[in-house]
Amino acid sequence: MDVQINIWGVLGAVLASMVIGSLWYSNALFGKQWRKLDHIDEKKAKADMPMAMIGMVITSLLMAYVLAHVSYISYKFFVTNTFQSSAIMTGFWMWLGFVLPVLVSGSLFNQRRKKATLIHAGNWLITLLAMGIVIGSVGL
Repeated sequence: MDVQINIWGVLGAVLASMVIGSLWYSNALFGKQWRKLDHIDEKKAKADMPMAMIGMVITSLLMAYVLAHVSYISYKFFVTNTFQSSAIMTGFWMWLGFVLPVLVSGSLFNQRRKKATLIHAGNWLITLLAMGIVIGSVGL
């Protein structure tokens, strides 16, 4: 099976991921709480920002590509779905089956506060759903 991936959908999903992360971890939403709960040093974080942003773009690109790939397979398998609904549902199931368990187990072993785990879990849920919306909207 040849998997069709629209590069514009992938790039749009990366952009959505970056926008959501920037907003989610801003002082207007959860930034202050997140920095306090995870003991983030603001000065060090600002100094490390360029490298962190490069890393985020690369990992978002990988995530968006895999989401587009698996969404296409889901779309072909569940022939009654639209590509957009397949992409959104794939984003949700990938969050539920992969991101959430890794995040929760890591938080348990690292003794992260539940509130911090919820902040991160919420970010990844919204991010993956938005990526699915973008990938599905752009189409094949």
